[in-house]
Amino acid sequence: MSGFDSATPRRAEILPLGDCALLVRFGERLDDAANQAALVLADRLAGAGIMGIKEIVPSLVSVLVRYAPEMIGPNRLAGEIALLLGAKAAERQAPIHDIEVRFDGPDVAEVAAALGLGVDDFILRHNAAPLRVLTTGFAPGFVYCGLHEEALVLPRRTSVWPMVPAGSVLFAAGQTAIVATDIPTGWHVIGQTAFRNFRPDADPPTLLRAGDLIRFTSVP
Repeated sequence: MSGFDSATPRRAEILPLGDCALLVRFGERLDDAANQAALVLADRLAGAGIMGIKEIVPSLVSVLVRYAPEMIGPNRLAGEIALLLGAKAAERQAPIHDIEVRFDGPDVAEVAAALGLGVDDFILRHNAAPLRVLTTGFAPGFVYCGLHEEALVLPRRTSVWPMVPAGSVLFAAGQTAIVATDIPTGWHVIGQTAFRNFRPDADPPTLLRAGDLIRFTSVP
């Protein structure tokens, strides 16, 4: 399974954000095409060598581009971005990471029941196909993976877990998330993994990047 070669560019809005950043937005809500378009643009920007760009931050459906105004102006940068948006997508082979999960979280039975499944069937459906890393952030090493099929879409919890430990595997809104630090969450906690995506002493401190593929497997 390849990375960005199948992404169909989505019409983008290029918006000013403060006095030294542009936001390139591909949609108002998360969907697969908008996310892939954001990842394609971030990948192109990273390889374009445009002088004056200080930071490129992809999100679920947008890309933040911070620039040095003394080196490049917003109009010129917007023009450079527009050229990249119109370019033909180059194929990028996305790395696949195998992550083992113990599906024993406190919410897994409730999640399965809400979806009309037994726990074993839910696990099989959850692990049936690789998921793409949609974006990273929110907390150090936090990873959003998706998107699940429509039949596995479930809202977040109506109450918040005051704290879940690093390694917790979360589920909500058609996504699975992996927690790398202890955090509170309103997502359903479906399991635990020994994988940690945040190693503060390493360079870089995270292993996964947006666009990578995750293959979840179940362990006792």
